[in-house]
Amino acid sequence: MSSVTPEVSQARRAEYPVDPAVLNRWSTRAFLKKEVPETTLLSVLEAAHWAPSAFNAQPWRFIVARTPEEREKFFSFIGEFNLGWCSQAPVLILIVSKTVTDKGDFPSYAFDAGAAWGILSLEAVKQGLATHAMTGFDFAKARETLGIPQEYAIQALVALGYPGPKESLPQGLQEREVPSPRVPVKEVLFEGTFGHPFK
Repeated sequence: MSSVTPEVSQARRAEYPVDPAVLNRWSTRAFLKKEVPETTLLSVLEAAHWAPSAFNAQPWRFIVARTPEEREKFFSFIGEFNLGWCSQAPVLILIVSKTVTDKGDFPSYAFDAGAAWGILSLEAVKQGLATHAMTGFDFAKARETLGIPQEYAIQALVALGYPGPKESLPQGLQEREVPSPRVPVKEVLFEGTFGHPFK
């Protein structure tokens, strides 16, 4: 995708030049009931696994549900609100990350998994897909249901698929189905010390 989509351009404008994929990535809740080809899904996951990590430890793991039976298993621990829209997504991906290495505790496991998620979401846009990450689910039940070892932290659940029309959503969500803006970039920057404005 070489340009910002019309829908996105109405809600988002970068103050400084960025790749259009950065702006085109937003968290839709409307998905088509259209299967994602395995090669496309693997391209997205391939990109994610090239994320940087401390000591190249690569702590992230992706538990993928893409069959009706696998998704039903995931539905058992997703909260009612999120289930109301994400049940339409053809792929669900639970991101977990290993909290220890053979040298002991691994303090950057969440940071590194976040980097992998960020790259996953951008590659999804490049492949014509949409993503929506969520934490509105029962972490303990997910761990039990999917047999996740204790040394892995559960980070987030991602819905992935082709974007669909907002009319496919429950009425209350249709008006929220727009790309969200951001505060000006300098509001999140400090220079030199915390609280010192970036100039």
